[in-house]
Amino acid sequence: MTPIRRLAFVVNEQKAGACELAADLIARAEAAGVTTRTTQAFPLPEGHLHDVDACCVIGGDGTLLGAAPAAAFAGVPLIGVNRGSLGFLTTWTAEEARECLPALLAGDFAIGERALLSCRVGDNAPVAALNDIVVKDASNSRLVRLEVFADDELVTDYLCDGLIFSTPTGSTAYNLSAGGPIIHPDAEVLAMTPICPHTLSNRSIIFRAGVRLRVRNLSEANSDLVIAADGRSRPAPAPGDAIEISLSPRRLRLIQRRGHGHFAVVRAKLNWSGGAAAEKI
Repeated sequence: MTPIRRLAFVVNEQKAGACELAADLIARAEAAGVTTRTTQAFPLPEGHLHDVDACCVIGGDGTLLGAAPAAAFAGVPLIGVNRGSLGFLTTWTAEEARECLPALLAGDFAIGERALLSCRVGDNAPVAALNDIVVKDASNSRLVRLEVFADDELVTDYLCDGLIFSTPTGSTAYNLSAGGPIIHPDAEVLAMTPICPHTLSNRSIIFRAGVRLRVRNLSEANSDLVIAADGRSRPAPAPGDAIEISLSPRRLRLIQRRGHGHFAVVRAKLNWSGGAAAEKI
């Protein structure tokens, strides 16, 4: 890979040790002749990822999710260093980041590409999500009836607490908690999982990459929806507005160790049983 000579940092100051680790990595990078810039602001300041070779995100998975749309739009790969809990996306430990930084700066790494979702509501500009788009009642206290079309074909209408639309990357997040499937991140698909559906026949559906999904609210007139992209609320649909969801043509690039294995991460983070569950990643 091409060496990294210009490196941006995104630091979640609320995570213990994140600022100290950032200062250490910045000092090491600059000592190697690398130009750096840093922010602790969310959303990222305009132009923060302009003309850089990579961006190092120090925090938890939520921190990386916040930086992902801007990074995908700018075509800048992310190095996720974990100072949170699970670390499905921020797979580098602080120790690994320190130890491997010289090799990373020299271009000794692999790139993993991740799909994003695109969600458009009415005439609003589309928003992107690396994990999921969630559609549910704004009050979180009532059922909603949601009608779903795949392209021009009616799928069904769901009476449920909401719907989760997930990328393969997001399959191990809210989708998994709601009973959805684990999907390998290289799969060109998206998943739709109902939340607490009021019929036993409703299960997750896996759609092909090119599908365009359309969701309409068939609930009572006084039932308002909320839309969350990677946990962040987005403009709610006006009455009659359709919610359109598809895979984005953009991809997020993640900088990974050579030999990185997805299921090694899954085994460790989900505490799968068996002899391999204790494998270090």
